[in-house]
Amino acid sequence: MADKPIVPSTAGANAIDAFVREVGRLPANRAPGGRGRLLFAMDATASREPTWDHACAIQDEMFVAADALGGLDVRLAFYRGFEEFKVSKWTSDGRELARLMGGVRCAAGRTQIARLLRYAGDQRRESRLDAVVFVGDCCEEDVDAVGHEAGQLGLLGLPVFVFQEGDDRTASRLFPQIAKLTRGAYCKFDRSSPDQLKRLLGAVAAYAAGGRSALLKYGKDQGGVAALLTNQMK
Repeated sequence: MADKPIVPSTAGANAIDAFVREVGRLPANRAPGGRGRLLFAMDATASREPTWDHACAIQDEMFVAADALGGLDVRLAFYRGFEEFKVSKWTSDGRELARLMGGVRCAAGRTQIARLLRYAGDQRRESRLDAVVFVGDCCEEDVDAVGHEAGQLGLLGLPVFVFQEGDDRTASRLFPQIAKLTRGAYCKFDRSSPDQLKRLLGAVAAYAAGGRSALLKYGKDQGGVAALLTNQMK
């Protein structure tokens, strides 16, 4: 693992390239062949409403990518409104996760990233959790507190894969640090590249289920952009 995450300076293919390269450097945190466990965490405050349905539509790639590796169990977590933080039961069905996400309505409120990371740490300590995906667009809380919780996850060996939507300045500084502290990876995305985000989620799921070798195979099997990117990790 490099000392610092690769923070792409340009959008599109270069950003995807950097992200998948970074994931490829991670050590396998579990043996292939078992079920991966992934916390799929999302900001559901009002600013994310335009893209929430988009996320619902593409998350199924996580299950598809992990299926041949033993499968994937996913727990949805989100925050919204006034101090509202909710977590679903574990599910191994993409349709069920889409149903759960489809029932969520975004509500105005402040971000709760530190609380989310603290919850992930509790899950790591109490039961097996292989990786965290976080999708958000801003941070409205004490960045030092968020950094502390991220550092705790790093000590626990739990990587966070951070997807930033938009160009919020605070998030652009903080989100790469979350990835660095947890030995995860960071990437920006926008609504103009849904297929790229779908493939990124698949890449993380492959890693959660089977480690680096599984990620490389995922890129080879997918072809196209995914193959071009993962070939650079050989």
